[in-house]
Amino acid sequence: MDNIPEHIVWEILSRIKKTSDRNSVSLACKRFYYLDNAQRHSIRVGCGMDPADEALSCLCTRFLNLSNVEITYSGWMSKLGKQLDDMGLLILANHCPFLSDLSLSYCTFITDVGLRYLASSSKLSSLRLNFTPRITGCGILSLVVGCKNLSRLHLIRCINVSSVEWLEYLGKFGTLEDLSIKNCRAIGEGDLIKLGPGWLKLKRLQFEVDANYRYMKVHNRLSVDSWQKQHVPCENMLELSLVNCIISPPGRGLACVLRKCKNLERIHLDMCVGVRDFDIVCLSQRSSELRSVSFRVPFDFSLPSLVNNPLRLTDESLRALAQNCSKLESVRISFSDGEFPSSSSFTLSGILCLIQKCPVRQLALDHVYSFNDVGMEALCWADFLESLELVRCQEISDAGLQLVSQFPQLRILRLSKCLGISDDGLKPLVGSMKLDLLAIEDCPQISERGVQGAAKSVSFRQDLSWMY
Repeated sequence: MDNIPEHIVWEILSRIKKTSDRNSVSLACKRFYYLDNAQRHSIRVGCGMDPADEALSCLCTRFLNLSNVEITYSGWMSKLGKQLDDMGLLILANHCPFLSDLSLSYCTFITDVGLRYLASSSKLSSLRLNFTPRITGCGILSLVVGCKNLSRLHLIRCINVSSVEWLEYLGKFGTLEDLSIKNCRAIGEGDLIKLGPGWLKLKRLQFEVDANYRYMKVHNRLSVDSWQKQHVPCENMLELSLVNCIISPPGRGLACVLRKCKNLERIHLDMCVGVRDFDIVCLSQRSSELRSVSFRVPFDFSLPSLVNNPLRLTDESLRALAQNCSKLESVRISFSDGEFPSSSSFTLSGILCLIQKCPVRQLALDHVYSFNDVGMEALCWADFLESLELVRCQEISDAGLQLVSQFPQLRILRLSKCLGISDDGLKPLVGSMKLDLLAIEDCPQISERGVQGAAKSVSFRQDLSWMY
């Protein structure tokens, strides 16, 4: 091994991706050991570190070029030893000069002090905090002040981050391009205005409100009105995902964001209340580059009483998307669980309008009762459709499913919780090898035997507990 040129050994090691394999190779000889140490750029650690601070210090000393570090304590119990604490972040800051991407999950011992230590990591550009309950807005502020190159910040279930001065600072002085705030109880839609001029740099926004605590946070009318008085420069936004959000009346709140995005490529609206056809029409007229849309609509009796004009998206939105977004490739439409699905929203006509006018390659429908065998027949002329997912579409029968064999480009079919289809519907596919993948989940009339030979790769699962 000593005679092999170093650049060849380096190339060999770079092709080994599994951590366990790299660990085994590094034990083969000293040369492999030292080269692996120099080449290792990422590690994922957690419950196995005991004592945590000392173990992390040894890892950082061994792997001098670490740039990506993930620390997760999912499933941690006290008998596994003490978790990493603030001193662990000081070790990272002092021993990892190339640290650029850090993810902390279920690190319940880390406080604002640890984030202040981390603020000295000048190259840190990405930070993800998932359930770090002792972190507050003060800790986030100290970190963003110190880390001038932070471009991605994800906060998930950080229940004590209540101050949003860090948002205001990032808006004025930061380089933030990717912001994700999910289930942080003390941060509401109105707080996003604090980002100010930082909206212009933002390319990706994910904002999810914890629905279980929606009523615990007062809907600050004054903060929402301020959206109307300030310019929200979100022209460079590429991806927008809003979950359980209240979309305020025209010109206010998140509604003004929907209408000002002009380069948007992906949008996901999940259980958002108050968005109207007019919002989607304006969005479609400005965002001609839109490639993916996803709508999850509340059923008719689940709308909160605090909104006078609940969400009512209709076929007008779908027709506007079909007319203005000629690059639309992915469409997902679903209705929330409920005994009575929405009867005043999207219909078969609107869905087919999208299919006929846009190059849709991926179509997913969940609980869409209006989609039936007539819709399946229309898909026989969907020249671009490659992937179809049908979940709880109970109006589709075996006659409709048999038409799948006539879909020109379909390669992937997923069926879940569909009551009206059986083995008979799959018979035209058996032996044809038309599909690359067929996935069947929880369809009571389809058997494991009935799916055999219906695709090159078949996945079958049967759990009927959802019916009872």
